[in-house]
Amino acid sequence: MNKAASTIPAVGIDLGTTYSVVACLDEQERPRSIVNGEGDLLTPSVVLFEGDQVIVGREAVKAMAVDADQVADCPKRFLGRRMYPRPLHGQEWPPEALEAWVLDKLRRDASRTVGNFRHAVITVPAYFDEVRRKATQDAGYMAGLDVLDIINEPTAAAVAFGMAEGFLDERGEAKRPINILVYDLGGGTFDVTVMRLEGGHFQTLSTDGDFQLGGKDWDQRLVDFVAAEFMKRYQVDPRDDLSAAARIWRECEEAKRTLSLRGKATIAADYQGNWIRLEITRAEFESMTRDLLERTTFTCREAISAAGLSWDDVDRVLLVGGSTRMPQVKEMLAELSGRAPDDSISPDEAVAHGAAIRAGAILAAHAGRPPRLKIRNVNSHSLGVVGKDPKTLRSRTGILIPRNTPLPASATRTFRTQKADQRSILLQIVEGENPDPIYNSQVGRCTVPNLPKGLPAGQPILVSFEYEENGRLSVHVRVEGTDVELAHELNRENSLAQADLDRYRKQISGLPPQVIALATPI
Repeated sequence: MNKAASTIPAVGIDLGTTYSVVACLDEQERPRSIVNGEGDLLTPSVVLFEGDQVIVGREAVKAMAVDADQVADCPKRFLGRRMYPRPLHGQEWPPEALEAWVLDKLRRDASRTVGNFRHAVITVPAYFDEVRRKATQDAGYMAGLDVLDIINEPTAAAVAFGMAEGFLDERGEAKRPINILVYDLGGGTFDVTVMRLEGGHFQTLSTDGDFQLGGKDWDQRLVDFVAAEFMKRYQVDPRDDLSAAARIWRECEEAKRTLSLRGKATIAADYQGNWIRLEITRAEFESMTRDLLERTTFTCREAISAAGLSWDDVDRVLLVGGSTRMPQVKEMLAELSGRAPDDSISPDEAVAHGAAIRAGAILAAHAGRPPRLKIRNVNSHSLGVVGKDPKTLRSRTGILIPRNTPLPASATRTFRTQKADQRSILLQIVEGENPDPIYNSQVGRCTVPNLPKGLPAGQPILVSFEYEENGRLSVHVRVEGTDVELAHELNRENSLAQADLDRYRKQISGLPPQVIALATPI
């Protein structure tokens, strides 16, 4: 038993697109949210570069109205890309480094409540691919965190729901088997996950979603509506000015919130000395965003089908994410499922609470105590390699692990040397469902150098892919007939080199380089 683990706070972080939340377990092992340095539960995931200072949160949001070109808004949406779309303070930044600034703020603020800590569970959208999960883990490292686990946001919410609503007993086990559909519409991402709670097991049956769809897209429709009026009346477009667009965006976001409570809202905006005051009704807003809602409806149906269930098999429809407060969401889900959606737990805090519960389970295991719950996820995207169709000689995706496969999962593929004494193999790894690899996400290239000398042409080389429970990928290579694993390099697409990670870690968290792996022994 590791006694040190029992003294480490169980911290969960919901690293959101628009807002982030931190939670911990109290002495009774109940999750509670932690306020930030400003006394708020929600921290805007916005980063301002002001001179030599980097400011995260509420003050960064205020700066968008006057200094938007120095502000990074929603960096989570750009994870998987090499750089944020525009320079900030004269410097290009990788999105995961911007996320690290957010995490550093969360870590420092939470330390005032729970004491200094470095272990945490961080959540990601269930539909995030391997590249984005790796980027999130890297953000944690740069922020000075040892990431205990990467857990899917809907899974975390289901865990928090099960605990809070009495579906789990004091041992953390479901009193009866139940099926839950988690509808998670956040500020910048959308997930649907179907889960089964049975005993102490949380099993994901299917997951689907869109990491480029969220409440910001509903806001954008209002921004476009206001911009169209400016162009109609004054022949100017406020979207051409970052700061003006940011001011209008805040007005539109507030109008969206008002329309969730009342039947109409007023939007007042100015640009280049021209003023506009517009009234919009809830019906008009719902009409201009109907196609966005229908995209989520389609995804819900797909997730239910992939889980092998009908709506009659679903016991609860759980709402997660601040954007689920829109009445059109609840009405759609009630009509689709035949039951009222469950909003009994805070849609803003549920994910962080579930992450804290997961952190507590991991720390308990390190301390030698049996885990209170077991989580089993599925992969949200098929994993494959790029090969050649022997008939057409065109590149095709060869799927090794289909989507919605329970994790952990593994698959082995046999590759053959093309010539005698071949000394290396190059594999291109992709995620996605399209037969044409160009339309799938590029995970990276796996290079196997220094094959043993003297291998004949056609020598089988076994390449094994392992999807871990957190959605991360590892690769193992060996010559058939031997147990010797060959050295190989997995060069991920748009991933930072270790030297860059160490440099950003020092700059952001002030901490020196450290060898950290997921679930590092404590």
